[in-house]
Amino acid sequence: MPTSTYFAEVAALLDRIAKTQEANLARAAEVLANAVAEGRSLFSFGASHAFMVTEELVYRAGGLMLINPIQPHGMTLAVRPLPLTSRLERVVGLGRELLAQSPAQRGDALILNSTSGRNPVTIDMALLAREKGIATVAITSRAYLGRETSRHPCGKMLAELCDVVVDNEVPYGDAVIPVPGSRHKMAPVSTIASCAIANALVVATVEALVKRGIEPPVFQSANIEGGDAFNARLLEQHRDRIHYL
Repeated sequence: MPTSTYFAEVAALLDRIAKTQEANLARAAEVLANAVAEGRSLFSFGASHAFMVTEELVYRAGGLMLINPIQPHGMTLAVRPLPLTSRLERVVGLGRELLAQSPAQRGDALILNSTSGRNPVTIDMALLAREKGIATVAITSRAYLGRETSRHPCGKMLAELCDVVVDNEVPYGDAVIPVPGSRHKMAPVSTIASCAIANALVVATVEALVKRGIEPPVFQSANIEGGDAFNARLLEQHRDRIHYL
């Protein structure tokens, strides 16, 4: 049945990521840990559904307090009409402005999430980040390389522009389940895959920092006794690197 098949596909995908991306996750964690150790800030961006990965990373129980969202204005599911999200992420130059107007500075680190990696908004961010000396980590699918072309004038895909690339192993087209009687596959896997990578990256980053003798601030659940007070204390302590307050 399609439901059990979908769960099997997701399990296989996560297993494949765990086996193939361990080294890339370790490299990405070092990029983030270096920024934290140097007193810098961390940022995350994605457009449309890809922003859900940033939402998973930011202000989250068990998450790293130091990850700041760059809000993709007009490119979240809160905008109407919804097709505007697809149009805006293709506007050349918009990503540069979003990053330029953010607090991100030289020495910071930026996570960019885009499964196709072909739209200008994340590509522009990667290009400007390179100019500004901001380290970049891409979460993207290499399945699109060679099968689709960049929509950016530079002709490059996101995977070709970032310091570290973590492949979310999402198949071309994202949907994975064929339904008898339908011509189209159903059920995307990119959000599950990329959120899993994002959380694994946080774990690896914290491990890297602890090995250096640095205890990074991690959110406790606000739904456990004392969680609010614990979080408030650490948020205030690290306020200079937390820009979403």
